[in-house]
Amino acid sequence: MCGIVGYIGAQQAAPILLEGLGRLEYRGYDSAGIAVLGARGTVKVVRRVGRVHALAAAVPAKTAGRVGIGHTRWATHGAPSEANAHPQPSADGRIQVVHNGIIDNAAELRARLAAEGIDLASDTDTEVLAHLIAGATRTQDTLETAVLAALAQVTGTYAIAVVDTATPDRIVVARNGSPLVIGVGEREMFVASDVSALVRHTSSVVHLEDGELASVTATGFRTFTRERDDVAKTPTTVELTVEELELAGHDHFMHKEIHEQPSSVERMLGGRLDDRFGSARLDGLRMELRELRGFRRVKVLGCGSAYYVGQLGATLIEDLARVPADAEPASEFRYRNPVIEPDTLYVAVSQSGETADTLFAVREIQRKGGRVVGLVNVVGSSIARQCDGGIYLHAGPEVSVASTKALTHMAVGFALLALALGRVHDLSHADGARILAGLQALPGQIAEILADEETIAQAGRRLADARSLFFIGRVRGYPVAREAAQKFKEITYRHAEAYPSSELKHGPLALIDADLPTVAVIPDDDLVERNLAAAHEIRARGGRLTVITHPGVDLGDLEADRITVPRNERELDPILLTIPTQLLAYHAARALGEDIDRPRNLAKSVTVE
Repeated sequence: MCGIVGYIGAQQAAPILLEGLGRLEYRGYDSAGIAVLGARGTVKVVRRVGRVHALAAAVPAKTAGRVGIGHTRWATHGAPSEANAHPQPSADGRIQVVHNGIIDNAAELRARLAAEGIDLASDTDTEVLAHLIAGATRTQDTLETAVLAALAQVTGTYAIAVVDTATPDRIVVARNGSPLVIGVGEREMFVASDVSALVRHTSSVVHLEDGELASVTATGFRTFTRERDDVAKTPTTVELTVEELELAGHDHFMHKEIHEQPSSVERMLGGRLDDRFGSARLDGLRMELRELRGFRRVKVLGCGSAYYVGQLGATLIEDLARVPADAEPASEFRYRNPVIEPDTLYVAVSQSGETADTLFAVREIQRKGGRVVGLVNVVGSSIARQCDGGIYLHAGPEVSVASTKALTHMAVGFALLALALGRVHDLSHADGARILAGLQALPGQIAEILADEETIAQAGRRLADARSLFFIGRVRGYPVAREAAQKFKEITYRHAEAYPSSELKHGPLALIDADLPTVAVIPDDDLVERNLAAAHEIRARGGRLTVITHPGVDLGDLEADRITVPRNERELDPILLTIPTQLLAYHAARALGEDIDRPRNLAKSVTVE
C-alpha cells in the first residue's frame, strides 16, 4: 500500500527519488521521506507528514548524494507523523530502512528491543527492522548478511530497501508478500514497488519473488534467497510511457481514465474476437478446449470493486455458459477453509495484480490442487505470475485510486471468458456471433455515454448534498448498483448502500425520505415493470430519484433525473450501465471540492491484509 523508490548511480539521488515518489503517491500519501547518503559516511534524512509536494518543499536544494531511498506511506502502525514516516533509522542513524507490508511479530520484537535498552522513537513496525539490522552488523561481515540475520527474526509481509552509511556503495532489498522491482539502467540502478516510478529512466526491470533478496550497486545486481543461494534473473521490458502517467489536459486522473475507456476497450478487444467460431481467443488461459469444457463450476475472487465486478462476471458466465458461478470476497476466502473442487475454475481479479488478499487466496487454491486463472491489468505482477494462466486487461496505467477503466476492462474480460466457456458448452454459434457484435459495439456506445457528460454531471451535483444514498438494481443491475455505491462512497465520503430493488420493502424502505436520494438502475429487460414499481414506492415516500435506464423505457409521471444509456445485448448491458455511475461519483465529489484522485484512508494497491 506504500511506495518505495531507490536510486544508485552517477546522478544526484534526491530529484530522482522525489520524482519517483510523486509517481507512487497513489499507493500511499499520509507521509513521505527520503534518505540520501552523502560523503564521508553522512546521511541526509527528510520526512514530512502529508503529500509528496510537502516533502519536496522541505528537501534542501543542495542535498548531495548519489545513493538514496524514499517512501510514501499509507499508515498501518502508528498515526501519520514525522516520527512514524519512513525511512526509519537505527539508533545511531547508520541504517535507514523503507518498508511496505506488516511485521506480524512487531510487538514482541519491540518489547525485546526495549528490554535491551533501545529507545524506540516511533510507533511503527518498520523501526524494529532498522534496529535488528544495526544489531546484526556487529556480528555479520556484510550488509547483505546483516539483513538476512534480521529477517530471520521477523514474520509477516515486507518489501524493504536498506542503506548503510558504512557501506555506501549498495542498496539491499528483500521481498516477502509485497511487490518490489529493480530497474536496470546504464551504470545506474533503480528500486521501486511499482514500475511507474521507473519509466522516466528505464524500461528494463527485474521482478523479485517472495523469499528473494538483492544487492544493488551502480553497475549491477545480485539476487539470492534467504538460504543464500544465488538466483539468476533476466530483465524484462515494460511497455509503459511517461505520457500515459500524465493528466493530458484533464483536471483529475479519474476523469482522464473514464474518458480513455472507448479507446482502451477497443484496444483490449483487438485480436480476441473470433468471428469464424463465434467465440473469443484467450490464449493466455493456457487451456485446451477440452480442459475448458471440463469445468462444472466457476468461482470468482476479488476485493472491493473487483469483487463487485466479479458478481457481474459470475452472472455473465451463468447466462452464456450455463455453468454455475458465483463471486466471493478474496479477503474472506482462505479463512473459511474452503473446499477446493477439481472441476471448478477459480478466477482471481485484481487491477494491480498485487492485492495481498487475492494473492493469498490464489496460493491457497493452488496448495489444494485447484486451477486458478487471473484477470489482471499489470503485466508481470505477482498474481499474474502466480496464476496458471489468465486474461490481461490491457487497460493501461490507472493512477486514480478509484478504479474506472480497469473495472470496465474486468467486465469485458468476464464477457470474453463467458463467451469462450459458452461456446464449448451449449451456446450456439448464432448467440456467440450476437455477443461478438455487442462487444464490438461497446467502444462506440461508451463514447456516446461520455458525450452526454453534462447531463450526468448535473445529476451528480444534485446528489452531492446528500449525507446518505441508496443505489438499487435487480439481477444484472444489482452488481452495477453495488459498484456505483462503492465509487460514490470512495471519493465523496457520503454513506452509500446498495440493495436489490426487491429488498426495499423488507426493511430499507423505512429510511426513505426527502433527504435520502436513490439511484435506480432500470434496464429495459423483463424486470423493468418491477423496477419501476420500486421507484414509484420511493417517490410515494418523498424520496428523490436518479434513474439510469435505456431508451424507450417509459417513466410516465415518475419525477426523476433521467440518464439514458444505449442498449446492447442484455448480457452486456451492465457494462454500459456502469459508465454513468463513474461520472456521477466524479462530479458529486468535484462539487464537494474533494481530493478525487487521492481519497482519504485509501490506497490504490492493497498489499497488506
